[in-house]
Amino acid sequence: MKTLLSNELLENIGSQSGPHRELVTRRDIKKYAVAVGNLQSKYVEGDQAPPLFHIALFWDVVGLDALSTDGLSEDPLLPEFPLSRAMAGGSRIDYIRDIYPGDWLTATRTLTNIYEKKGRSGPLIFYEVDMEIINDAGELVIKEKKTSILR
Repeated sequence: MKTLLSNELLENIGSQSGPHRELVTRRDIKKYAVAVGNLQSKYVEGDQAPPLFHIALFWDVVGLDALSTDGLSEDPLLPEFPLSRAMAGGSRIDYIRDIYPGDWLTATRTLTNIYEKKGRSGPLIFYEVDMEIINDAGELVIKEKKTSILR
């Protein structure tokens, strides 16, 4: 199989985003809990962030015209790939510390791998992005590995 992955593309492995810092608010926790239907009182009252809250916290806010046909905004960490239709491949999330209102969190993302596999309908490109989230004390709060698939 002829590879779609050029040396130039593979040189992007190890690229890192700049730190992205966000304040966790009680209101944001409440809105997220209600939106996802996680109605435990500690979440609905905004006392503690529910699982997966960090994903929405660090999303870029963009207009509809800035979304791709797959509903994703452009990710400046990623190189231009020869395939463009995106699918979720999976996530592993390690929760080290709970998230509370008033926490300032900083996320840094690293492109850790790019590889190719043959699918039933053609080639697939997989890429992995690690995200580490720390608090202002420098303590690790969440560690996430996300795999995405392009076809």
